[in-house]
Amino acid sequence: METWQLQQRQSLPLEAKIIHTQEKVIRQWYEYWEGQVYVGFSGGKDSTVLLNLVRNIYPEVPGVFIDTGLEWPEIKEFVKQTDNIIWVKPELSFKQVIDKYGYPVVSKEQASYIEEARTTKSAKLLNKRLNGVDGSGMISKKWQYLIDAPFKISDKCCDYLKKKPMHKFEKETGLKPFIGVMASDSRQRQQQYLRSTGCNAFDIKRPTSKPLSIWLEEDIWNYINTNYLPYSKIYDMGESRTGCMFCMFGCHLESNPNKFERMKIIHPQLYDYCINKLDLRTVLEYIHVKF
Repeated sequence: METWQLQQRQSLPLEAKIIHTQEKVIRQWYEYWEGQVYVGFSGGKDSTVLLNLVRNIYPEVPGVFIDTGLEWPEIKEFVKQTDNIIWVKPELSFKQVIDKYGYPVVSKEQASYIEEARTTKSAKLLNKRLNGVDGSGMISKKWQYLIDAPFKISDKCCDYLKKKPMHKFEKETGLKPFIGVMASDSRQRQQQYLRSTGCNAFDIKRPTSKPLSIWLEEDIWNYINTNYLPYSKIYDMGESRTGCMFCMFGCHLESNPNKFERMKIIHPQLYDYCINKLDLRTVLEYIHVKF
């Protein structure tokens, strides 16, 4: 698919997106797997909308929440108030992941490149990470100094705290997921959508349905407000994104007060834990992010 085609779909009115999402994506996925499906439910606004869209057609579909230990307290409280949610815990804690593999900084892509540059024995791969190949695959010049950082860096956090426990759940239950991500979330997700065959991917290693792929953030809020959907109160406390509390991916792009400065005010004990006990202080100082 070309970029303009995605943009054309993203420009559709909300009513058209709802019809497309429910009648062409959700229904097709549910029927193909004979109802053996679930909704990945993070407690955030996107998955809240997705859960509602699915249950408006199929009320019995469960939601699955990965309790990583990194969720905002307001998110966990909202999940507890939502019916028919299965809680899954990862085998490792955030502290165990960062101690063994490293901290999540800058972005998933850049953290992966930095880790490879620091550990590879291949001169070819190192050159690619430092200089790129055809303008891609390199550590940004801005962040190449992190190769010499006095702490470990990696992108493994999501793998161990989210992906592995979810994959284990799917293997044990046979259920196939609806995932509430949008192509507009990031450049990586946009590229994934453009390379795909649509919102439903049946013929890949891990079959997934992404019914909100062509939605925009404004669509999410319009749907919530129009349908008077309950949502986590964390959004009314200044948080626009509700990923893992201690994750540093993208924090350098935030305007002040950033997530850590806000955390200091609304959850001072959790702030103290991550800044001092997990030593995010050292990392944030090194990447010049205020906290």
